[in-house]
Amino acid sequence: MDNSSATSQIRDELMCCCGKISATRTSWTENNSGRRFRGCRFYGQPDACNYFSWVDPPLHPRYKNVTNGLLRKANNNGNVEIKMRRLVKLYQIVMGVFVLSAIIHKFVF
Repeated sequence: MDNSSATSQIRDELMCCCGKISATRTSWTENNSGRRFRGCRFYGQPDACNYFSWVDPPLHPRYKNVTNGLLRKANNNGNVEIKMRRLVKLYQIVMGVFVLSAIIHKFVF
């Protein structure tokens, strides 16, 4: 295969059905966590075509389990982080009210 044929073949593999270069994305579904695929760059828009092609081979079941476990753990940690931010904000509000009431009490009484 000569160089121009190889280049043409690569270009054809990257093109989606609407004639544009497809986009590489990563799947985060339960069955394909971390698996890359190529699809129409206009996905979700009216001009999108239905082009879809996996870049990576199917995932080994062990890899799926480990990846999904790590994602669940990361999501749970994210939820804890959100809760901590809310608690800090609540603490700041309570402390602000306390300081404000102490200032008011000093000037009124």
